[in-house]
Amino acid sequence: MKLQLLLFTLLTMSVFQANSQQKPTSPVRFNAELAAKLGADEIGMKSYVIAFLKAGPVKLTDSLQREELFKAHLKNITRMSEEGKLILAGPFTDDEPLRGIYIFDVATVEEARQLASTDPAVKAGTLILELHPWYGSAALKEIPNLHKQIQKKGFGE
Repeated sequence: MKLQLLLFTLLTMSVFQANSQQKPTSPVRFNAELAAKLGADEIGMKSYVIAFLKAGPVKLTDSLQREELFKAHLKNITRMSEEGKLILAGPFTDDEPLRGIYIFDVATVEEARQLASTDPAVKAGTLILELHPWYGSAALKEIPNLHKQIQKKGFGE
């Protein structure tokens, strides 16, 4: 009797668990208007240019100078994002020569190089760039707008 009760309990639990893991009954539908707005191809992807920012040959020893350069670097990132050219940017959090990334919504590596060369840290030689064409989700273009909705303070505040 105890074995039957145990088996019944286990069977009941597995049925409830299976039912709770079922997929929703209404799948997400293709949104042609959004796909066109984002420049998505048939599989929802598009071309970008990714920039790896690496430590450059110039090492600033003056902390005030480093702070001012960093503020100018962030201001430039904000400008490129507001222009719709920079989709994603961020630092790597380890202490390696690879310092951060940019993902540009531009057609060519040369256009990305021109944009990235406006970065004060690149101009100063504290960062250098490695640029590559990259194919990723067109939905990345929504990140700047989503970020504004969750950002309490601006960069450098």
